[in-house]
Amino acid sequence: MDNKLNSLIDKALSRRTFLAGAGSVAAASVITGCSDNGTATSSTPKGSYTDADVLNFALNLEYLEAQFYLYAATGKGLSAADTAAPSGYTGSYTMGTVTTNSTVAQVAGGITVPQQQIINEIAFEEQEHVRFLRAALGSAAVPMPSIDLTFFAPLAALATTGSTAPPLVGFSPFANFNAFLVGAFIFEDVGVTAYAGAAPLISAAGVTSGYLTAAAGILAVEAYHAAYIRTAITASAIQAGSATAYPYITYANNVATLRNSLTVGNNSAAPGMGTGNTGAAGSSTSVEVPLVLPTGLTTPSSIVAADSSHAIGFARTVNQVHHIVYGSATVGAKSGGFFPNGTNSIFATTTA
Repeated sequence: MDNKLNSLIDKALSRRTFLAGAGSVAAASVITGCSDNGTATSSTPKGSYTDADVLNFALNLEYLEAQFYLYAATGKGLSAADTAAPSGYTGSYTMGTVTTNSTVAQVAGGITVPQQQIINEIAFEEQEHVRFLRAALGSAAVPMPSIDLTFFAPLAALATTGSTAPPLVGFSPFANFNAFLVGAFIFEDVGVTAYAGAAPLISAAGVTSGYLTAAAGILAVEAYHAAYIRTAITASAIQAGSATAYPYITYANNVATLRNSLTVGNNSAAPGMGTGNTGAAGSSTSVEVPLVLPTGLTTPSSIVAADSSHAIGFARTVNQVHHIVYGSATVGAKSGGFFPNGTNSIFATTTA
């Protein structure tokens, strides 16, 4: 696997072309711009951020996903070699720590061998995403920020407030496989839409150098993960006979509703479908469709997070992604939730 990874890096993200393109500003027609002082905005067409900044934004999310899945699979997270500042790093960000519930940090609850293998595979792939991006960025790779995996409990409680499903008090995605699926659901759709939203931020030079192709490849893997998670949740509800008989599908839908409420301006429409609303939260028409049991060809998409009219996946801006991982709809939020000290990114403070 390492040979394949190195080959891909050499082919699509060679260090020489990366360093040549990393200083280029993103194209004017971006979903989320950046001001001249490096602060992310939702409308500024000009910016001073680089392709390295865009890849480091993705790296922050991969750190979070890899830590979650590795703890779920093994009870341990990424090694220091995969999280520390790389040799030659001159940035101002420092490596953070991972906070977990020491008594519950690996999926238990009598999972089957196939279920364990699924968790292992996703964990391995998320770990490789971290290594891929760090290798591509070289000395420009930011170290891992502090990550709080205990945030699942308050996030789940918030998601089930007012719900007809039993409240998720003290929820842990490590309690059993069904709980793991809900925890994975929290991350995977965000990862897919984040890559879709960040793609237009890559400069023309970066596109030529292969960054867009590499990002599309990672997005595809994240989409495979998301599709599995959504399919497993829906299939379990079908097997149980109804959504009521399998409350985890309701928990997942509550999470989706919460994500929509946290993203100020909501989700951006997919390319070719017009412009996503950038007004008040909840005003966009391009939002997640809830997981529903299939009834026929006219049923809106359930397995994928897509536009309900065209079944085309949508994107989230860097601001919207940060609102979700911080668990805050406040404009100006710069930390919280899964990132108690914020992400190690110039986009860390929400500006819309």
